[in-house]
Amino acid sequence: MSKIQMKTPLVEMDGDEMTRILWQIIKDELIEPFVDLKSEYYDLGLKHRDETDDQVTIDSANATKRLGVAVKCATITPNAARVEEYKLKEMWKSPNGTIRAILDGTVFRAPIIVNGIEPNVKTWKKPITIARHAYGDVYKASEMKIPGPGKCEIVYTAPDGTETRELIHDFKSAGIVQGQHNLIPSIESFARSCFNYAIDTRQDLWFSSKDTISKKYDHTFKDVFQEIYEKEYEDAFKKAGIEYFYTLIDDAVARVIKSKGGYIWACKNYDGDVMSDMIATAFGSLAMMTSVLVSPDGIYEYEAAHGTVQRHYYKHLKGEETSTNSIATIFAWTGALAKRGELDKIPELTSFAKKLEKASIKTIESGEMTKDLALITSIKDPIVLNSEGFIKVIRRNLESMY
Repeated sequence: MSKIQMKTPLVEMDGDEMTRILWQIIKDELIEPFVDLKSEYYDLGLKHRDETDDQVTIDSANATKRLGVAVKCATITPNAARVEEYKLKEMWKSPNGTIRAILDGTVFRAPIIVNGIEPNVKTWKKPITIARHAYGDVYKASEMKIPGPGKCEIVYTAPDGTETRELIHDFKSAGIVQGQHNLIPSIESFARSCFNYAIDTRQDLWFSSKDTISKKYDHTFKDVFQEIYEKEYEDAFKKAGIEYFYTLIDDAVARVIKSKGGYIWACKNYDGDVMSDMIATAFGSLAMMTSVLVSPDGIYEYEAAHGTVQRHYYKHLKGEETSTNSIATIFAWTGALAKRGELDKIPELTSFAKKLEKASIKTIESGEMTKDLALITSIKDPIVLNSEGFIKVIRRNLESMY
């Protein structure tokens, strides 16, 4: 078959460790033999980020704003040990955090459903997508240890110097205090990204917080969502046949466990962090979890939800065989290619992406899989493949579709 032609390049963000190895194999075996791949390449490997003082991460995010679609490999967020290992100039920030801030995006994570990898929650039949607000709250908090008795207050100083105070606590003993914040424009962007993605994927949207206790902070999130929905999205939701509603997070948890799935669950930053891991684990594996960053103005960046698989990388460097699950990274590529095909009106490209997804799922459902899935599958006598062998079997199944 002749290669599918692209019009507009993708932004391609390469990454680190074992996922970087898989990235190249996926391109060699599953993408470039079928697609005349056009990409604007950025090396977000930790060594190159250090060499460029992390400017390459900023450049890749700005390129994504320009071109509209990106695909990203997993990257290292360095800690003290990584600074020493890579001899870094400094402890660079999370690339994902930098990209999220520049794109003003919301992260949507959803499990990949495969027969033979059954969810631990028996009622779940369809994916549950977690939409996580990725700004503020505990992740931008200021903290203080209180040494002993004394009064602690929140103080807002207006530009004209006037002050507004709110008592936090009148301490009678030593204690601790934490101050959180968020921004109305960020909450509005979060809401619009959620509403747009719900319409784009034809899924109901839930939003949950704890407004009964947090009557100003969480209630503001609730109010912003409701106001934007009524003013900008209510008619579109009705036309699409989908629903938006707000519920307390306590009620949401109970409803999620009893549900069949098939909806988007929007959460504040910490809730989304925890619940996405819970959903991933309950559905089977983080290696079977997609992740897409969506900005309110329709910019998309696709990646796997997991990390760089450091332990397997060290085995690979020693020449030892690995059996690393590449499904989520493959689905990052298919998501980006399908979106590029949709935006550029290239149905062949979108169709190819869907076929590659089906070939990947077919491989697992036929009993050929990586070690992590073999440990949890209900399929009898699975065949365990190494990292490259798994990708090559997917290619064989993909070729059989043409």
